[in-house]
Amino acid sequence: MKALIGLGNPEIKYKTTRHNTGFLIMDEILKAHNVNLCDKFDSFFAKKDDLLYLLPKTYMNLSGNAVIQLMNFYKLTNKDILVIYDDATIEFGTFRLKKNGSFGGHNGIKSIINRIGTDVFDRLKVGVGPVPDNIPIDNFVLSNFSEEELNKINLMAKNAVKLVECWKNEGIESAQNKFNKKII
Repeated sequence: MKALIGLGNPEIKYKTTRHNTGFLIMDEILKAHNVNLCDKFDSFFAKKDDLLYLLPKTYMNLSGNAVIQLMNFYKLTNKDILVIYDDATIEFGTFRLKKNGSFGGHNGIKSIINRIGTDVFDRLKVGVGPVPDNIPIDNFVLSNFSEEELNKINLMAKNAVKLVECWKNEGIESAQNKFNKKII
């Protein structure tokens, strides 16, 4: 059993913000896998075959609460999850898969690390940067994508569907070799 975890904020006002990139990418994955979500684990959740899908409703800063519930219920290890989220330090349109690392200033990742007790888990960082010099990072990640950027995020999400299949079937190293690059 493997789990895909998209990070974001559940309120409609955050739907098209940079900080909701994990949710936006997961929307396309859910469509491609023909999955419908229900409420479970303080999240939008689904299980289909050997894949679990989780979009925490706990807000970004408490994402770890939902993740640990899922992991405990399904007896998952840190090696069974792929967390998908925005990264403002990476150029827009770029995927960066990693097996571990610090939270890098991302409070959703910090919450997960704190709750599961390790920084060793697979991550798909989706580049939404760079942050303009005159805008605080908090304001930047909570700002909405332009229509043009949203169209590009949708193209990235279609690539993420292929990335997830590669990660699930071939492992993180293979997915890194194929997808760690500028996608658009």
